[in-house]
Amino acid sequence: MLPAAESAAGMARQATRAAVAVWQLDELTDVAVLLVSELVTNAIQHAAPGASETVLRLQYGGSWLRIEVHDPSPHGPEPRIPDWLDESGFGLMLVDALAAKWGVQQTTQGKAVWAELDARPGGAAE
Repeated sequence: MLPAAESAAGMARQATRAAVAVWQLDELTDVAVLLVSELVTNAIQHAAPGASETVLRLQYGGSWLRIEVHDPSPHGPEPRIPDWLDESGFGLMLVDALAAKWGVQQTTQGKAVWAELDARPGGAAE
């Protein structure tokens, strides 16, 4: 569980680095950390004031690494194309560009935004 605060993204990045190291998926570290950072930051920024904690789940299935960020809001992210002068709004574009696939799943407590990375040696696309 991550606090609904700015420190959540840093904690999530640290946990991701540790998990990826344990699973010996070193070539996925940078991309996994970036995706986690974007998903957690998005969840925290759009959480209702006083919302319960955000949950990060990482799963490794041999050929894939799944990142899930659960938050209490039932509203899914709304991808947009930011203006070139915008300082934010690029998170879902990064997720879409870097993940093999991603999506949103409704849960009993809100939603989970997930992304999967190809964890096969060389990261070949399926």
